[in-house]
Amino acid sequence: MLRRIRTTLALVVFVLITLLFLDVTGTLHKYFGWLASIQFWPALLALHVGVLALLVVLTLVFGRIYCSIICPLGVMQDVVSRLHGIRKKNRFTYSKEKRWLRYTVLAVFIVSALAGVNAVVSLLAPYSSYGRIAGSLMKPVYEAGNNVLAAIAESVNSYAFYSVDVWLKSLPTLIVASVTLVVIAVLAWRGGRTYCNTICPVGTILSFLARFSWFKVRIDGSNCVNCGLCTKNCKASAIDFKNHKIDYSRCVVCGDCIGKCHKGAISLSSRRADKRTSRQVNKQTSGQADKQTSKNADSANLLVNSSAGVLSTNESRRSFLLGVAVAATGAALAQEKKKVDGGLAAIEDKVAPRRLTPLTPPGSLSAQHFAQHCTSCQLCVSTCPNGVLRPSTDLSTFMQPTMSYERGYCRPECTKCGEVCPTGAIKPITRAIKSATQIGHAVWLKKNCVPLTDGVECGNCARHCPTGAITMIPLNPKDERSPKIPAVNEARCIGCGACENLCPARPFSAIYVEGHEVHREV
Repeated sequence: MLRRIRTTLALVVFVLITLLFLDVTGTLHKYFGWLASIQFWPALLALHVGVLALLVVLTLVFGRIYCSIICPLGVMQDVVSRLHGIRKKNRFTYSKEKRWLRYTVLAVFIVSALAGVNAVVSLLAPYSSYGRIAGSLMKPVYEAGNNVLAAIAESVNSYAFYSVDVWLKSLPTLIVASVTLVVIAVLAWRGGRTYCNTICPVGTILSFLARFSWFKVRIDGSNCVNCGLCTKNCKASAIDFKNHKIDYSRCVVCGDCIGKCHKGAISLSSRRADKRTSRQVNKQTSGQADKQTSKNADSANLLVNSSAGVLSTNESRRSFLLGVAVAATGAALAQEKKKVDGGLAAIEDKVAPRRLTPLTPPGSLSAQHFAQHCTSCQLCVSTCPNGVLRPSTDLSTFMQPTMSYERGYCRPECTKCGEVCPTGAIKPITRAIKSATQIGHAVWLKKNCVPLTDGVECGNCARHCPTGAITMIPLNPKDERSPKIPAVNEARCIGCGACENLCPARPFSAIYVEGHEVHREV
């Protein structure tokens, strides 16, 4: 029962957190956004005292259930390990704790956090690692599938789905996410919870508290027959069945060992549990365990005989899924329509300008505050409906979100990024405050302006400026027939990027936004 409850809760949390990164409608955060806020490292950066106190109490009472239920990266490892367990059972062995490695990684993590080396912190933080995997690897596949459904719905005059742009936000971040997935998957495939108990700094921090937890998985030596099934099924490699000892700093209270013990020698109990009561219960259940063992022996033969058929069925399923994936990819590509200007010529994609000061989202207060609190989890990047946010490639802010306006601009009425940020790197702000927050100012480039290069009237930037910070004035004030060019009132400009995004000049806009180190209200 313990294992079933834990597995159910873990899968529910895992699916919901994953959907937070995949959701294209932007509605799930209203109901389940709190799941991102209860992650350990984001809660620590945001100084959510209540969340931290809850996690500490949970660990002191039940042990490291955070790692087996709440942490999405931990649950992902369990999924990979379970897949391998279908083919190869009873494959784990007991190994001693590698303290030198665990504490070295933790020391590097803490020093990097204090020194502001955010790239190292982001690479080691478990929630951030999973966020990049979900946002960079899973979401494009999810969006492609959504576009296939949108195309099918459109063919029958239905609007149940709508297509979205699928594009590469950052190649370096994609590479980091791919390497992270491969490393963690290989470790989980071979050793279960190896990453959790040797590398993850959050797991190491919680292990200090787990040693003193009130409820623990305990071994009753009087009923143990030293069969070793508990050790062979412990993905944390924390059970020494020969000496009847469990390393509680690595135990994640998954309950697998309890389910595998046929003698009732392992149970979850409190410190003050009456040993004699436990022994009486074990005697009553021992007879049932023997009967169950004989039944399992009979069913084992049936399982062996049917294994070949199961394997062949699995091969057929994999072939079918591969064919579906290929068909979905082809359909998604078929739905990509080439953007054209009046149906005559292809529109050249915009190229991001080189900004002296990068743009940070409204609500981030300043570049320094943003860099200190952001964990590069990519949740805001996945949620941004305007295609403005993407991971930075600059080494000082590597993988942290930055803003650019090639695909859209930061609409004054949108406050999504502040609503979903779990660390406080982007503070929640109202629409009124966002409309008055200056994150940068527009800069005009004479050499790219269409009225001067092509000799035609434009004024796109002035027409679409939401704050009225741009006006069109004659290039030569003394000549009324001279081409009109934009004049920027920096005091009113908020840096939303509408002018840069809607400028018809290609590939470089004739007007772009330069960021501010510190935001201010105008």
